[in-house]
Amino acid sequence: MNDIKTIVFHKNTIEFVTVAVQYCSFLEQSETMQRKDFIDVSLKLLPLLYLKASLLPPCQPLGDEVVEQFVQEDDYEVIQLTIAGILKDRNDYLDVFLSDMKYSDTPINCTISEDLTDIYQDIKNFISVYRLGLESTMYESLVVCEESFALYWGQKLVNTLRALHDAKYAFHSADEVDEKDLDDLEEEEDKCL
Repeated sequence: MNDIKTIVFHKNTIEFVTVAVQYCSFLEQSETMQRKDFIDVSLKLLPLLYLKASLLPPCQPLGDEVVEQFVQEDDYEVIQLTIAGILKDRNDYLDVFLSDMKYSDTPINCTISEDLTDIYQDIKNFISVYRLGLESTMYESLVVCEESFALYWGQKLVNTLRALHDAKYAFHSADEVDEKDLDDLEEEEDKCL
């Protein structure tokens, strides 16, 4: 039991929890954000989240305990639609790192909003269990979160990071640059001079 307490309150675990809470709060409070600001914050939070998840102390399941799920379908949908509304035409991207890709002749279309919400769902479930303060369930939730990071949302995070980078820095054609983007670009250029 002492090992559980050591892992649950390990410095790296606490740092991951801190960043996870920031990530979830960011998505939950993003409905009034401008696309540029949303992308900028995402491009800063996601690498930090990945780093902190990769530094978690290794842990093994204790038993067959099922970890409680807190994110409901309605919660998921609200977050996903909010992000899609912010990103608009920059939401879709082509993914080549899906296992289904080997069976397909065409790239698979993904959305940043769905990927960020999938990450949110796993992390929100984790921090919700963690907040309950029961060491054994906190530990089991950490095990699930680590496994999910390794097998699922870690890859989604890096794929989404690539898509967000493209949304921020790549203007594909003059037709795709709207007036707000031009104003933002001119403002950035003025700051550099």
